[in-house]
Amino acid sequence: MPSLASRIEAASGSTATVTFVNPSGADEVAFGQLHDEASALGAVLQRRGVWPGTHVALLGPTTRQIYTAIEAVWLTGATLIVLPLPMRLGSIEEFAAQTRVRIASARVDLLVVDPDLAPFIEPQPGDPPMVSLRDLFDDITRLRITGAELERPKDDPDALAVLQFTSGSTADPKGVMLPNRTICANLDAIIIAAEVVDDDVMVSWLPLYHDMGLVGFCMLPLSHGIDVVIGAPQDFLGAPIRWLEWLSEFGGTATAGPNFSYVLATRALRNASNLDLSSVRLALNGAEPVDPDTVEGFVEAATPFKLRPGAVFPAFGMAEVMIAGTFPKPLTGLRTDAVDRRVLEIESYAAPTAPDADGVRRLALLGPPVPGLEIRVVDPDSGTGRVDREVGELEIRGTSVTPGYFGRPDLTRDLFHDEWLRTGDLAYLLDGELVMCGRIKDVIIVGGRNVFPEDVERAAATSDGVRAGNVIAFGIDAKGKEGVVVVAETKGDDHATTRRSVAERVRAAIGLPPKDVVLVAPGSLPKTSSGKLQRSLCRERYLSKDLEPV
Repeated sequence: MPSLASRIEAASGSTATVTFVNPSGADEVAFGQLHDEASALGAVLQRRGVWPGTHVALLGPTTRQIYTAIEAVWLTGATLIVLPLPMRLGSIEEFAAQTRVRIASARVDLLVVDPDLAPFIEPQPGDPPMVSLRDLFDDITRLRITGAELERPKDDPDALAVLQFTSGSTADPKGVMLPNRTICANLDAIIIAAEVVDDDVMVSWLPLYHDMGLVGFCMLPLSHGIDVVIGAPQDFLGAPIRWLEWLSEFGGTATAGPNFSYVLATRALRNASNLDLSSVRLALNGAEPVDPDTVEGFVEAATPFKLRPGAVFPAFGMAEVMIAGTFPKPLTGLRTDAVDRRVLEIESYAAPTAPDADGVRRLALLGPPVPGLEIRVVDPDSGTGRVDREVGELEIRGTSVTPGYFGRPDLTRDLFHDEWLRTGDLAYLLDGELVMCGRIKDVIIVGGRNVFPEDVERAAATSDGVRAGNVIAFGIDAKGKEGVVVVAETKGDDHATTRRSVAERVRAAIGLPPKDVVLVAPGSLPKTSSGKLQRSLCRERYLSKDLEPV
């Protein structure tokens, strides 16, 4: 099996382009030119000791230089680690500390930093050498280095190409090992499952340190010669309409985003005009729990702009299988399974019910496994297999499953059940398709019921005084009984009314009131570098009284 580097080399001869967009304009670069620049940069890296087996970490915002540096690392045969950036402004000390933990965990040999971020990472004894990305590019000009000077190593399917950190814990980060063999297998699976064709145009604002951005909109187009348009997360978050404008302007056919991004895009469409979304055939909703109401709201808002309703759909993926796990057939749109919430919570069985029945929970169908993977659902304790509609732990095996976590044999052993990867997700199967219920560790057990925090959070988010997508629910031990706590970012001044509203809506949704409702200031809920809510960390802060209520 060829390496990721050899696939990129082959695709560099195509007519495809990568276009870097920002509020000031667009910069279109042919794949061949990008490959020449990456090869020259790879030669510069080799002069600094970067060879197969070297671990190179990149730290910087989404730019043409970072995109080029990613390819350059792969061309040298080294292992790439793209370090996360904060999704919101916070403590500089905390950001630097988290970055240093990841660097140590990945045993980084060379740290390449955007010059604007270098002041935040002050070298300390024991740190690997750090070099400015600007200095590396200056070396190309100063030393007159060309791509011909790159010494391409032999292809090695088992060589580690990427260390992808999971986005959950920052105190104990887990580096998912992704060899060339695993990467190529999953890329092939995506091409087949998503029915990708040569004239597709991919559009993304996703961060390149997150697997959905790195794999879907860097690896995939670069290795298969597909046009791609790349924006920066901060530009999307600053004005979400830009995402849709890029799709319209460049005739985008494929894009992706987490659930919260579709909430922002729906709001942006209220004042939009002159958009043409008719070219979009794949608008993936993934990376966090899917809210059917969010998908339907976006489709309704985008239909006047010629979006095909079937283009928007959810799928399942995780870093431990490179990215793609299950994928519905393109253009089938959102499909849901309506189940009885009480039966699901008490009996761990997805009993079908009418979509408009009282106590219904609608769960998205996420499609069958992509080629090369198998999925099954088992009892989390005994490992006994479950039949359709019986809830248990999702397990996966196949060609793109990671061999484990770098430097953590203990966690790697816990990751596998025989040859099956344990995901830690509660799910069930329905006619070969996957349906997700929630994370095992997040389930709140109240009176013999398995209450899913997503249900509580969505109910609380419907309150007028709560910022949508910024609610966390978790369980606490309250005098021998587990109670539900809701922590929400508020957008209003009438906090007493908001607390009552949240309590009432949660009671109506799950049949019991929260033990406590805590309102906090906007931007203060703990989130991962990719924007996911951190329930366990929020719970820790609540119990230690470190939350700061408004």
